[in-house]
Amino acid sequence: MARVVLPHIPHHVVQRGHNRQVVFAGPDDYERYLEDLRELSSALEIRVYVYCLMTNHVHLLLGPGEEVAAMGQLMKALAARATRYERKTGTD
Repeated sequence: MARVVLPHIPHHVVQRGHNRQVVFAGPDDYERYLEDLRELSSALEIRVYVYCLMTNHVHLLLGPGEEVAAMGQLMKALAARATRYERKTGTD
């Protein structure tokens, strides 16, 4: 069943790591996610009311505009960027 998204109504969204694995190993990981969230939510006109970044998951309270499909696009893009992101280990 598809998610029901209502325009201009806040929605609680949870995004978890694969098999609940660690998503944020350090401060740089959190900062990168927030930068991506700011950029993508602005581009897709999604209002971010509040967020809570946990070690292995994220809680977001999002407000879609008129284009309700944008919320799914936001979550897909955030997951794609996290998958492509390579943590800096300090060994080059």
